[in-house]
Amino acid sequence: MRKIRTAVFPVGGLGTRFLPATKSMPKEMLPIANKPIIQYAYEEAKAAGIERFIFVTGRNKNAINNHFDHAYELESKLDENNKAKELEQVMSWLPQAGQIAFVRQQKPLGLGHAIWCARNFIAKDEGFVVILADEMMMQSEGRSRNFLGEMIDLYNRKEEVSSVVAVGEVLPQDTSKYGIIKNQGVEKIIDMVEKPKPEVAPSNLAITGRYILQPEIFEYLEKFEIGSGGEIQLTDAMKEMCKKFPFYYKVIDEQRFDCGNVMGYLEANIAFALKDKKIADDFKEILKKYSI
Repeated sequence: MRKIRTAVFPVGGLGTRFLPATKSMPKEMLPIANKPIIQYAYEEAKAAGIERFIFVTGRNKNAINNHFDHAYELESKLDENNKAKELEQVMSWLPQAGQIAFVRQQKPLGLGHAIWCARNFIAKDEGFVVILADEMMMQSEGRSRNFLGEMIDLYNRKEEVSSVVAVGEVLPQDTSKYGIIKNQGVEKIIDMVEKPKPEVAPSNLAITGRYILQPEIFEYLEKFEIGSGGEIQLTDAMKEMCKKFPFYYKVIDEQRFDCGNVMGYLEANIAFALKDKKIADDFKEILKKYSI
């Protein structure tokens, strides 16, 4: 069994749907309540047992690097002023030295290309996780293991070396917006189609933001085949790979927010604010002012 220890975060995109906010600030640094999107993704991976974190960045993404580093002037000032709570918020979650790495994607050539850029950080006998940070998950109350952790558990239960893909149900008329799987039974994937028209879609199960992949995926990505949108698509590489290597799927059963668009981002802010017991009551009063 190839143990899952590493997560790859493709964060090199331009964030054009959030302009002008993302002209100089990475989309992944936009806050949800009091934490940036990328920190939620990192904490999700850490809670699932991930030990190494690889960020594939691009131009104007240095704020992400800085967020995962010590801010000595800030930390010193907080310490001097005996602000222990604030100091904990800044430092307690940081990764240990050597657990995190950043690699530059020089051109925005698509998700498949971004993952390929991380190839030298993944051992040939190691599976790895891919997390799309703007596909946010909210862990349900009382749940001991988050969805990503349960994906890893599913992976570990399989006797053969395999890949696992998260999927979510979409409306049949929306299949042309997503990569869609063709499934066999409740877990097996036998084919994938990038953005099929509703009349030819093999299912309504859309590939959604969380993957466990084997290093053989790089052999398919390095062909640099251009797919939908003129980009190197991960779905295209997985489609070819699943002809020779087993792929499984797990249906998302946590609340999910598509923070890649403004409406999903706003909804996530509302949901996470209401979940925070420290501010939930005050926030409810604010919502009452604007209820229609």
